[in-house]
Amino acid sequence: MGTPADLPPLRDVIRDFGLGARKSLGQHFLLDGNLTGRIARAADPLDGVNVIEIGPGPGGLTRALLASDATAVWAVEKDTRCIAALGILQSAYPGRLHILEADALDTDLTALTPAPRAIVANLPYNISTVLLLQWLRRADQFTRMVLMFQKEVADRLTAAPGSKAYGRLSVVTQWRAQVRPLFNVSKEAFTPPPKVASTVVEVIPRAEPLAPAVMTDLEKVTQAAFGQRRKMLRSSLKSLGLDPAQVGINPEARAEDLSVEEFCALARMLAERNA
Repeated sequence: MGTPADLPPLRDVIRDFGLGARKSLGQHFLLDGNLTGRIARAADPLDGVNVIEIGPGPGGLTRALLASDATAVWAVEKDTRCIAALGILQSAYPGRLHILEADALDTDLTALTPAPRAIVANLPYNISTVLLLQWLRRADQFTRMVLMFQKEVADRLTAAPGSKAYGRLSVVTQWRAQVRPLFNVSKEAFTPPPKVASTVVEVIPRAEPLAPAVMTDLEKVTQAAFGQRRKMLRSSLKSLGLDPAQVGINPEARAEDLSVEEFCALARMLAERNA
């Protein structure tokens, strides 16, 4: 839809509104319009979709999303300082930007806007995995998520069985969604630069989970198994009273050897045991 030509540069917005990044909020701002545009395009198609952005800060990515074909953008921002700054964009795009001053951890995103809805965000790194797991519980409510994570976290999200990065987050995420890394982002692209590189990840919720399981049971099983990942399953799952052999899994295997489907079989066994 294009960008209004009279919008002030982001660096001026940061200066004028005193938006120095706060470490306590995990803030690292993206000011490169080419990069924010690339992130917004990665979420296409957005025509007819309501986009939710978490932690917009001064509005760099928000500008790119407003310039897209999205029906509207819903910005959830905890930092009171940023609300007035985002008002500039609200005036420039009448009726298309909705600002909610709130903590994303306490916000039901599905109550903000009607479907279809997508989440596109440069997530605050200190709560990124907590937020993702929260959204995966209602994954069927979103068409897609395009999210920025620390590269280490992105590697865990997409890791395959047998790899060093494969763990609880890999299993739960891949059980509920198809996940793929899109591109890496240098730490120098941020203001201030974080200590690590970042990766933009695409998360497409599955119409149905990869295999039958209850998420809370899957989390308990993966927590026990990966909490002692160097131990054999017969030892690491003993606290849950599970015998992997009962579902055809080698009890001498380790957590990193199991597929997502095998973890789901263990989760179902746990549910039956606790029924």
